[in-house]
Amino acid sequence: MINRLSFTFEDEKTQKKAFKAIEKEQQSIGYYALPDQDITPLLKYCDSISDTIDTIAVIGIGGSSLGAKAVYEFLKPLNGLTRKLYFFESTDPINITNLLSHIEFSKTHFLVISKSGTTVETFSIYKYIYSLQSDPTAYTFITDPDSPLETYAKEINSTVLHLPHNVGGRFSVLSTVGLVPLALCGIEIQALLNGAKEVKESFFYDGYLKDTLLKKATFYAKNHTQYNINCIFAYSETLKYFCEWYVQLWGESLGKHQRHSAFHVGLTPIGLIGPEDQHSFLQLIMEGTRDKSVTFIKIEDFHDNITIPDITLPHLEGLDTLNNLPFSKLINMQCDSVLESLEAQDDIPIDTIILPSVDENTIGSLLYYYELLTSLVGELIDVNTYNQPGVEAGKIILKKKLNQKER
Repeated sequence: MINRLSFTFEDEKTQKKAFKAIEKEQQSIGYYALPDQDITPLLKYCDSISDTIDTIAVIGIGGSSLGAKAVYEFLKPLNGLTRKLYFFESTDPINITNLLSHIEFSKTHFLVISKSGTTVETFSIYKYIYSLQSDPTAYTFITDPDSPLETYAKEINSTVLHLPHNVGGRFSVLSTVGLVPLALCGIEIQALLNGAKEVKESFFYDGYLKDTLLKKATFYAKNHTQYNINCIFAYSETLKYFCEWYVQLWGESLGKHQRHSAFHVGLTPIGLIGPEDQHSFLQLIMEGTRDKSVTFIKIEDFHDNITIPDITLPHLEGLDTLNNLPFSKLINMQCDSVLESLEAQDDIPIDTIILPSVDENTIGSLLYYYELLTSLVGELIDVNTYNQPGVEAGKIILKKKLNQKER
């Protein structure tokens, strides 16, 4: 699963210390337990939504939407999803108007997601939609217990679902936040959790992923000043929104003051999609500053066998080498070619993740893999992985501006 990154640094003492810290974190950080949860209550809730509903709309931002969107967009190209899923996650008026043009209110159920219950972006959008659809049965609210949002939802007699204890937004995709909208669209959420559980058990019970993740995290931590940019180069359009989720997870978790110093640290995340970005950003990786590591993600089985036709085009006979080639093989050949070109540079750290197929188990595994990797790197670079004071600072200023507006 990994190549050059594995063998650059090995520090068994550091790795053992990090592993013990992560083991201990399971007692206080809620996301670790999510693969083992009983989803019976969630499925029962989903069954209560009328069959006349053909669209689910999530009103939420950041961790309240990015994870579910990553899974949905990964699986959407496959047949079998029972409902459409839209995400209202921006206060851009053009975006809001455009999304609403795709929705029929009588056939749409809205999930309003806010951990705190007071997210400005979420409730500005909710207020607007509520002015157009005021039926309380059209809404389900997902929030922390006893939040202002729960109080409001109960007052208007809407359904309330809770987030599990101590699960931060960017780690919440395998909780109510992600599982409910995905299950409502026909996605097998138990398979999603099973994939995550395989990674969890491999890591915590001495499977091959324990060594993989510890070595990879150690490399990132020990080289975070030189290789301070981490690029995912995913060779499938289905992973575009996974890359967005990763950017939030990595950036918001690792860009911090260190706990025991005044230093600012972090690894800058960049999400790239092949082959399109190999015609642009690859130039910067190949010949630019040596401050970037690259993780290639490729898919073994695309579940699609379309093939380039056996056609000869006048004056373009040199391209007949493409004839009869499946697109799934071509895109992986492109990935392998770029990977080999970077391997030849010797000073660009690279590794590869191979996904067996496009299904729930696979994306569940990948999500949990990156959550564990994030926690390990956070521990090793000595930051609080689970807070976000830099994000909160902007929220405080915005609320002050809004309060001044009322005067």
